[in-house]
Amino acid sequence: MKYRNLGRTGLNVSTLGLGGVAFGDMYGTMGPGVADACVRKAIDLGINLVDTSPFYGDTRSESVLGDILANGLRDKIYLCSKAGRNTATDFDFSPAAMERSVDASLKRLRTDYLDVLIAHDIEFVTDFEPIFTETAAVLHKLKAAGKCRFIGMSGHPLGILRTAIERCKLDVVISYTHYTLQSQRLRTELLPTVEQHGVGVINASPLTMGLLSDAGAQDWHPAPAVVRAAGKQAAELCRSRGVSIATLGMQFCTREERISTTLTGASQASEVEANVKALETPIDEGLLRDVQAILAPVKNVTWASGNWPFQA
Repeated sequence: MKYRNLGRTGLNVSTLGLGGVAFGDMYGTMGPGVADACVRKAIDLGINLVDTSPFYGDTRSESVLGDILANGLRDKIYLCSKAGRNTATDFDFSPAAMERSVDASLKRLRTDYLDVLIAHDIEFVTDFEPIFTETAAVLHKLKAAGKCRFIGMSGHPLGILRTAIERCKLDVVISYTHYTLQSQRLRTELLPTVEQHGVGVINASPLTMGLLSDAGAQDWHPAPAVVRAAGKQAAELCRSRGVSIATLGMQFCTREERISTTLTGASQASEVEANVKALETPIDEGLLRDVQAILAPVKNVTWASGNWPFQA
């Protein structure tokens, strides 16, 4: 496993991080002990960043992870959780709500502090100014109080993350679906600002929320039909060459050294093992070129998210 600096935080994080969505049963119900085995396998293989949120499974992900980490594992990982997003439609980034959320998260996670605290999906508010003032202020307050070591924000539109970095003195941002085989917008639209301010970048959804997976995009996927069709074609090409497009996608994402870590959700220890093995296997440059050729007509095509002005 390789490690990179998370901006100026001083944290040296594994290039592959473990996302905790599955621990909230959001990919299907996990049987007894499955999540525990997943986390232990990740740690054994050198993964040291685990990400969760109260949004994942209506707080279940945090509770499950807290029980796992209480068995002597908390000091083996950097723990990232979030606040502000409660459900698919319920968002509250007010200072009082953020403080309540973090206190509840700490109890569920059975820890005194988070290594990273993220304001979760900030583009869904209708008034952005309080995010950059009041929400930012309470993040700094929580950091000063020792409830988290570092602070950040997450969202889909890269413009809102740029503004947050410029105005809020953040340590970390989480961007998703913008550094993948299909889109590398993060490279040109966010990394220059990140480097200027010394902020760490966590890349999430490296498989574009399942679009670049063997199973393909689900019916709810927000990508335009032409993007979903191209993803399906690319996956079929990979299968014909005996390679999973998920493997190629993970290999591609983790090559960008200016991205501190890439999160991947896993619901089985075997999936963690496969992801780590992918990173340790040389990428098939010929296959990569062929896949990129298929995806070229839809390269960097994205979609609107939340209320931030959309720029295609």
